[in-house]
Amino acid sequence: MSLAELSSRAIIGRYYKRLNQKTGMAWVEALSNYFTSDQESETYKWLGQVPVMRDWVGGRQAKGFTTNGLTIENKHFEATLEIPLVDLRRDKTGQINVRVNELADRTNTHWAQLLSKLIIGGESTVCYDGQYYFDTDHKDSTGPVQSNKINITLNDYKSQIDGGKVGNPDNPSEAALRLAILRTIQQILSFKDDQGEPMNENASKFLVVVPTSLWYVARAAVSVPLTIGGASNAVKVLDEIDISISQNPRLDWSDKFAVFRTDSSVKSFIRQEEKGIQLKAIAEGSELEFKHDKHWYGVDTWRNVGYGFWQNSCLTQLN
Repeated sequence: MSLAELSSRAIIGRYYKRLNQKTGMAWVEALSNYFTSDQESETYKWLGQVPVMRDWVGGRQAKGFTTNGLTIENKHFEATLEIPLVDLRRDKTGQINVRVNELADRTNTHWAQLLSKLIIGGESTVCYDGQYYFDTDHKDSTGPVQSNKINITLNDYKSQIDGGKVGNPDNPSEAALRLAILRTIQQILSFKDDQGEPMNENASKFLVVVPTSLWYVARAAVSVPLTIGGASNAVKVLDEIDISISQNPRLDWSDKFAVFRTDSSVKSFIRQEEKGIQLKAIAEGSELEFKHDKHWYGVDTWRNVGYGFWQNSCLTQLN
């Protein structure tokens, strides 16, 4: 491969071509709303509940935005690839193109990296209602106290499983994890707003996010037909709900998983971007090339993430 073929223009073109081939990990878009920004930070006051239909008594009763809301500050992120000129000249096997492709792939997974930190930190970071995102005492205004952080003891399912095999919290049986996932979805379906109205009565799609160590058993747990009841009057659960599994190697859990509702207009998380991805180069004819015989290719963006509706998620600790 000639040096001309590895010019900065060619490398930049290859980067954007690769970048556009992937939008990132599918679960990112399923769990988050994307918003553009034009300032240092944005405040989201619409995260409270909207009014429900009521009898027209005493005229209209308007309900505005929440008073607290959530503010997300944009942060500057970068990644820079250094390529010595001698490597550009000698590269006959396409190794530099491989590195450029990897830089694009890393860029595409940046949202996943940021959102994974939110999931991991959900037990110790507050969301719009002032409580930790995963917490046992969420309360909106006059609404009930609710928990999107539950504990499930596997041994409680022994009587419901043939043979009574439930496994261990970090290695549950397929049947036990299936019931635990359904119990977690049930918790999400039970959530009410500040007026006592169901939050998720029309929910039908859920994503179960598990650490890699639980991926196999989780996939097996939801791959079989899920039914409740005897053979003559069995109810097919999957006729009512759609359950997907996503493994996340960034999660440092071994005995936890989280379930998220994915068909709500307001998602569990917020992605905010002030300035999209840009690739800049210090290359041909630069002082860096003259003094050090190398080129730099730097990616940068201004963005950040934050918590959306806690009511669309539930964290489960297996015991």
